[in-house]
Amino acid sequence: MAKNCIGLDIGSSSVKVVQAKTSKKGVALLNFGLEPLPPQAIVDGTIMNQSAVVDAIRELWSRMKLKQKNVAIAIAGHSVIIKKITVPPMTDDELAEQIPWEAEHHIPFAKDDVELDYQVINRQNASGQMELLLVAAKKEVVHDYAAVAREASLIPEVVDVAAFTVQNGFEVNYKFPPGETVVLVNVGAAIANINIMKDGISAFTRDVTIGGNAFTEEIQKQLNVSHDEAEAYKVGGSLEEHGVVPQEVERIMESVADVMSGEFQRSLDFFLATSADASVTKIYLSGGSAKVGALHRAIEKRSRLTVEVLDAWKNVQLDAKLDQAFLRAHSPEAMVGLGLALRAAGDK
Repeated sequence: MAKNCIGLDIGSSSVKVVQAKTSKKGVALLNFGLEPLPPQAIVDGTIMNQSAVVDAIRELWSRMKLKQKNVAIAIAGHSVIIKKITVPPMTDDELAEQIPWEAEHHIPFAKDDVELDYQVINRQNASGQMELLLVAAKKEVVHDYAAVAREASLIPEVVDVAAFTVQNGFEVNYKFPPGETVVLVNVGAAIANINIMKDGISAFTRDVTIGGNAFTEEIQKQLNVSHDEAEAYKVGGSLEEHGVVPQEVERIMESVADVMSGEFQRSLDFFLATSADASVTKIYLSGGSAKVGALHRAIEKRSRLTVEVLDAWKNVQLDAKLDQAFLRAHSPEAMVGLGLALRAAGDK
């Protein structure tokens, strides 16, 4: 069996690294680390400051004393298109040949500008058609993310889509209730990935360009404080010392959470309106902003569904040498990295 890649999650606010081992006994975590990125290093999924990202990756490899070089990376945002499509039944060879032509009908980019991949999710549906998930990613974005890994002396072997990596991590830690539809929402700093899963299969995905930075920016603007202070208030830093009233911060957080939950609800409503027999039972939150209480409450109120924060380590064996408190504190934002760390070169 191929050796797992190291999961290298290059996010808008930090770079996260997950090293895991898969065996018959399950998944074991060998190492986890996180290095913040300067503001604006990555904007809406586009790398703006390559050297800052490379420095953060090198710092992690050095600090974590990692020898392994092969990594799996993820991309998200407007440069990635995921479509569920149907085609007439055909052999795998015919399908591989047909996909580039089929993609032209579904992808708003020129086919020479994208990397294409697909996954058969149903060989034959009720109408006798084959169902596929078609994924297209802009070549320049794939190239930019792979380039920072290479510049940090690493070998990018797998490029995945953030929404699907959360699904990988979810499958290891949680059971899909048969017949139920659940929503996985990964709220990063700048982009939120929504993946609606029915019977363990992705039925709808969408990336929304809103995330935890919206809280920080609004606190900064309304309270006239620095980015670092706003970030500290967002995660519940000591407010009274700075003469800031906690109620003010809470009010700002709630108003941003309301806007954000509205964005997620629109995607959910669209899915429900276009799926005849789907009824969603639960929403799972991951990402750095999953821990924001105001967001949790706003989503529950709007969707009238139970919301649970994902734990990346729920069913993962943790190496006793690792800092357990650090792992618990960053568990929701480790989901993408964990999903990547389950990948190996050449798997599908």
